[in-house]
Amino acid sequence: MSDSRPEAPPAGDRPTARHTPDPVVLERALKVLRPLQLYHRHSVAGLEQVPLHGPVLMVVHHSLATYDGFLLGLSIFEATGRAPRGLGDDLIFRIPGLGDLGEAIGLVPASPQAGHELLAQGELLGVAPGGMRESLRPSDRRYRVDWDDRRGFVRLALKAGAPLLMAACPKADDIFTVYPSRLTELAYEKLHIPVPLLRGLGLSALPRPVRLTHYLAPPIQPPVYDPEREEEQVEALFAACRRTMEALLYRRDEGVPVFRGAPRVPGAPPA
Repeated sequence: MSDSRPEAPPAGDRPTARHTPDPVVLERALKVLRPLQLYHRHSVAGLEQVPLHGPVLMVVHHSLATYDGFLLGLSIFEATGRAPRGLGDDLIFRIPGLGDLGEAIGLVPASPQAGHELLAQGELLGVAPGGMRESLRPSDRRYRVDWDDRRGFVRLALKAGAPLLMAACPKADDIFTVYPSRLTELAYEKLHIPVPLLRGLGLSALPRPVRLTHYLAPPIQPPVYDPEREEEQVEALFAACRRTMEALLYRRDEGVPVFRGAPRVPGAPPA
């Protein structure tokens, strides 16, 4: 079956990974995020897991609300001084105004090349492997990992030698009630656009004031890249990431998840 998603803009029209965020726009974004931080009483368990230096690939669970990921970025910035960059869906950069805003706050269109450039620059790079597909899950499938066969993120970390920092906010799936809808499925399959059937506070589409806690696990160190064993390494790393994300999503109370250490991947150097 042919891919019916909108074509990506030409490479020359895209912001590059070397683009730096606009400080003025970032400050405006912070003014929006801080009230949301208070509204949801947002906190992070495991901030000490964030490496203070060097390339890091932070993998987040994608809720329908989406902004919970930006709240995590704000907390990391306030605690460590590191401003996460992000790989965004092409749809963001196809919408007039929204693409400019995304670029100004440090997003770039998702591609392996952009990811490699950012990690080579030593950035803390955020990705959501489940993308829009994961965010549109109906509420009867909340708290679940929906990565399908998407392994590009682990391949990226493997080749870049970057540790993977897994992050999840289970209660973000409770901000809205998302109903199963054939219209939602068709809009995603045919046009790659989000058309969710949802309910938030009361009968409105306003987000519910649920308390949000992000959980971070110890970084997973990829093995030394071996081109001859690439697929084997990718599968082992993918399995470790999935197990860790599922463990984080299982935490739906205010307790701190206990990890004795990150899952060991065969061939990985000591942490």
